[in-house]
Amino acid sequence: MYSISLPKNYAALALGLWLSLCAAPSCFANAAPVAADASTDIWQRIRQGLTLQDIENSRIAAERNWYVKNPEYMARVSSRAAPYLYYVVEEIERRGMPMEFALLPVMESAYDPFAYSHGRAAGLWQIIPGTGRELGLTQDWWYDGRRDVRASTDAALEYLSRLGRAFDGDWLKALAAYNAGKRRVRQAEARNRNLGRQQDFWSLKLPVETRNYVPRLLALTDVVADPQKYGQTLTPVPNSAHFAVIETGSQIDLAQAASLAGLDIDAVYLLNPGFNRWATSPGGPHQLLLPDTAAASFEENLAALDPGQRLQWTRYTVRTGDSLSEISDRFNTEIKVIRDVNKLRNNRIVAGKTLMIPIASAPLEVYALSADQRQAAKQSKGEGNRVEYTVRPGDSFWSIARRFEVSTRKLAEWNGLAVRDPIHPGQTLVVWSKQPVSTSRVTSASTLIPQREPMMRKLGYRVRNGDSLARIAGKFNITIEDIISWNQKLRGKKYIHPGQNLTLYVDVTST
Repeated sequence: MYSISLPKNYAALALGLWLSLCAAPSCFANAAPVAADASTDIWQRIRQGLTLQDIENSRIAAERNWYVKNPEYMARVSSRAAPYLYYVVEEIERRGMPMEFALLPVMESAYDPFAYSHGRAAGLWQIIPGTGRELGLTQDWWYDGRRDVRASTDAALEYLSRLGRAFDGDWLKALAAYNAGKRRVRQAEARNRNLGRQQDFWSLKLPVETRNYVPRLLALTDVVADPQKYGQTLTPVPNSAHFAVIETGSQIDLAQAASLAGLDIDAVYLLNPGFNRWATSPGGPHQLLLPDTAAASFEENLAALDPGQRLQWTRYTVRTGDSLSEISDRFNTEIKVIRDVNKLRNNRIVAGKTLMIPIASAPLEVYALSADQRQAAKQSKGEGNRVEYTVRPGDSFWSIARRFEVSTRKLAEWNGLAVRDPIHPGQTLVVWSKQPVSTSRVTSASTLIPQREPMMRKLGYRVRNGDSLARIAGKFNITIEDIISWNQKLRGKKYIHPGQNLTLYVDVTST
């Protein structure tokens, strides 16, 4: 229900960061949340701003019972939220929005800025790629604004503000739309209006996840409002700024930045989770969030550093057969960066010519919270035989998972993907299989010893009267997610219609 995969030692890292942000004894004052002073305790400030309380519904009570039965959850999450809460609360108050929204990241990501869900949502606020682009959040190889603490918070609150206006200040419907999309809530309103029924949130026919989503937030509000009543312990968090925004002016190696700030590199990533790689993005933002206690020394050390030393460089002589793609992969950088630095007009390179390439100042393993290293950590967790499988034409998450007798969710998790993410021929996926295999790298299912090889065939299917995605999936022993991944025109569509042509990949030996 609330399970989210976190980076190794994440809770300890977050707690360590919080302690570095607040080393003063006063940070541990007011340990009893109910008696705390709003001027010193962020939780009390949140309580005083709650506006959606005093709603009673059996669905709220059911969600509240989950927290009562799992008290360790809020103790863990409240500690993890400490570095980010003050900024979130400040922004909510500045916009005059319900303070309940400060608790949304508890539900969305357990306040883990690295969280990535099965719906391709990322960051504290679990923003999907399309919505992120609509809200102006940059998403590229170097940087993902959906994970940037400030950028994602600003975008999520702006989105919620828009939804609040769209639903005439009905924040429960706005929350439902944040989860399910505005169109779906509008459709539910129209359905009830046509049937002469009430159109408040509690009367709408919405997806089960959304029907539980709003009550879950209201239940969480009750728990935070009176944690002792529900047997909860919230980590005390000072009601003061936890980080400063430092202008760097240009790209900088994050290990170098950590050294200049006198911090562990993981502490830098935890405040700057939007940066995917070993350095900040060459295209910006040229800013770092750092603990107040480290900001002054960082700025002083940065000013004394030769700008040319913010990154390390290597001089590479192009060899016969080289390509920019291969060179960029080798040095863990981007083709565009090599082109820009070396003033190349296109991707054409000549053997014998020299390229200047920026490189990480430390071994890549040091950047443990970078996107590549987080994925490598996930790929190292599994039982059985570790297999590297090369995707072939017609493959899908479902067909590969079935071949190795694993779940599609696990397969996606091992590879830092979501089940609905597209995969392409030639792509390498890590699989942890309990089946015996003849090699650690599998390019054909024929290397699996005991299992029958599925015979996958491409099939054109014409939708008939009475068909639904679920019915077609059941008929061919595939999943709805597979059908959508093979037919991109179905993305975002709820219905199919007779006469529509679909592409399916079917195991003909099982139909």
